[in-house]
Formats: sequence, structure tokens, C-alpha cells
Amino acid sequence: MTPRAPVYVRKVRAFPAAGRPRREPLLPRFDMELTERCDNDCIHCCINRPAGDAAAKAAELSTAEVKRLLAEGAALGALTVRFTGGEPLLRDDFREIYLAARRLGLKVILFTNARGITPALVDLFARVPPLETIEVSVYGMHRRSYEAVSRRPGSFREFRRGVRLLLDRGIPFVVKGAVLPPNRGERREFERWALTIPGMDKRPPAYSLFFDPRHRRDNPAKERAIRRLRLPPREGAAWQAEGGPEYFDEMNRFGSKFLGPPGAGLFRCGMGRRVCIDAYGKAQGCLPLRAPEMAFDLRQGSLKEAVTRFFPLRAAAAARNPAYLERCARCFLKSLCEQCPAQSFLENGTFDTPVEYLCDVAHAQAAGIGLIAEGEKAWTIGNWRERIRRVRLTARRGR
Repeated sequence: MTPRAPVYVRKVRAFPAAGRPRREPLLPRFDMELTERCDNDCIHCCINRPAGDAAAKAAELSTAEVKRLLAEGAALGALTVRFTGGEPLLRDDFREIYLAARRLGLKVILFTNARGITPALVDLFARVPPLETIEVSVYGMHRRSYEAVSRRPGSFREFRRGVRLLLDRGIPFVVKGAVLPPNRGERREFERWALTIPGMDKRPPAYSLFFDPRHRRDNPAKERAIRRLRLPPREGAAWQAEGGPEYFDEMNRFGSKFLGPPGAGLFRCGMGRRVCIDAYGKAQGCLPLRAPEMAFDLRQGSLKEAVTRFFPLRAAAAARNPAYLERCARCFLKSLCEQCPAQSFLENGTFDTPVEYLCDVAHAQAAGIGLIAEGEKAWTIGNWRERIRRVRLTARRGR
């Protein structure tokens, strides 16, 4: 008789008892960056350290510390944790950490390059499903292009082996791409291949186009190299537009909900509601926000303290930079723009300095869908609601 697979669940009240107000969880979901180490050395990576970096490994959270923080997240109401890195599968204790999360009833999202996927791991995922789709980053469709990005001989073969293991065991996963010089001509081939992956006929692959500099601002030479890899704003907007009607529909739906001037408040993203715990036990308001004054040391305090006291105080910060107040605070394209305190800190070392590249990208996207004319600056436009209405109406007529 085949033994039954264990069922890891945590009972939660989906709806309040009669007469009681509904309460949102303090922490709906959270990220855990299990390591900054990676077995690739990708030309565009904003965080990676060498797989054999002994100092980085020694500073990482222990197994017991990771388990404690998983339990604290679950106690705050979280139902999902995302394991990322670096490459999370480099952790020798990944299996133990994964099972600890599932025993707490947490659904697990795994970000991986798939090189570390083994028969033992796919057996584990088949027996104790993550309940969320694994996300595999793809850097090229051929050895030459892939390894020009990863800078690791043999990495392409190992990536394809990992993907094959997931397919053979029917483990749900999706693939996503990074648009870089070595693989830029492989888009159609990549998308045709993605269609062969179960479920991806309904979910086309996502792409990284506008790469972050180093999250820890620790390598100026590599930051300069990453900036040289970014697509020019118009080219990036054109790449996105090649997504066809789905892209325009999504942009219009998004714009109809979220476009509008943000005002002077810096954090309009729910900072602290999607906490990222880095590999060394610092809680961050989001994954890229690594400014020391915005990080809470979970080796000295609890995740609840970070969520209920530390982040709410910092989320109330307002811009003071006159350039930000004149431009970003008045710009109705804010929801198309990746400008945020984290991006400003990465690029400029401050929280409220406009990032020119991101501004140019947002304006190129807006021009592509007809929200603004070439050369217009969105913060000078007073009738922005009419612009949105007109573009939505045009989109409906074109269907």
C-alpha cells in the first residue's frame, strides 16, 4: 500500500465570525533571501556573491534562525513565503527550510536558476507540493548565449537538466527572461519554447529589461556595467509593446486604477506590508530597499516589532527634494514609473532624487499607448484624467 503524502496545512478563518469586523493579516506574505551567493555570475545581477564566499556564508542566518522567522511570519498571518537569493538552492539546509515552511502551512514560491534541481528535490516537491508555481530564470536558449550571461561553463547544461526534471515529474513552474545583449535575438525562440511548458500557453513569459544597480551599492564598476546593459527607454517600451493586444489591455487596466499624481508622500507601495528578510537577518520594507536606516535587525528584535512599529514610522516619510516635488509628486504617470525610494537610493544614495532613466522609460511607455505626445512632460499636464479616459475609449473601440 502506497503511503499517503503528508498534508501540511494551517487553519485560518477566511471570514470573520458574525458581527465581528474583518481583520487583515499584519503580514500577508513575505520574502526570504536565503543567501546572496550564487552558482552563476550573471553580467546583470544586482545582488550575487560567489558560491564559495566563505564570509558571506558564515554571516547568513542559521537554520534555526530561518525557522524562527518563518514561524513569526506565519503567526502574523502570512500564507505565502518567497524564497529567493542569490540562488536559494545553494543552502545545504534548503530541504529542511522548505519543509519547515510547509509544516507551518505556508505556500512557497521558489525563485531559482534550476541548476540545483535534483531528483531528490523534485521527489520532495511531488510529495510535498509548494502550492505556488516555481519561477525559473532563463538567460539564453543556447549554451553560447546562456553562458555569456551566466559566465559559468556548464551552467546551460545544468539548467536544462533541472528543467527536464521538473517537467518529467509534473512540478508546476514558469520561465522568465532577462533581455541582454547575448540573448536579445532569441525572443521568438524563447517564447515558442515557453509555450511547450504546461500552463504557459495562458501565461506568457515575463522579462527583466530595466536592470537595478547593485542593491548594496558595493561595486561601482559593476554598477556602471549594469547600466550599460539596459535597453534605451524607447527600445524598451517598443519591446514591451511587441506583447501585442494583451500588453495594451494590461496597461490600460492598470492605468485606469492607479494613474494619478502621488503627492509628496514617498512610500505609496505598501512598504512594510511585503517585508523582505535578507540573508543576514535584516528586515527590509521591500526587496531592493537596503538603506541601513530602513533595515530592522531581526537578530535583535522580532518580525512583529518590525511590521507594527519600525516600518509604519518610516512609511510616513515625505519628499523634500525640490526636483522631486516639482516633477515626481505632480506626475500622473507615477504608477507606470519604477521611481521609488528604493530605486532612488540605488541610483543616487537618497530617497527622493528623480531617477532620469526610469523617468524616460515611463514617458516612452506613456507615449507608446497614447497618454502623452512625444516631448511632453507628464507633470505639466493638467487634464490627465481626460487623457486616461480617451485612451481607454480608443482601446475599447479597437477590440
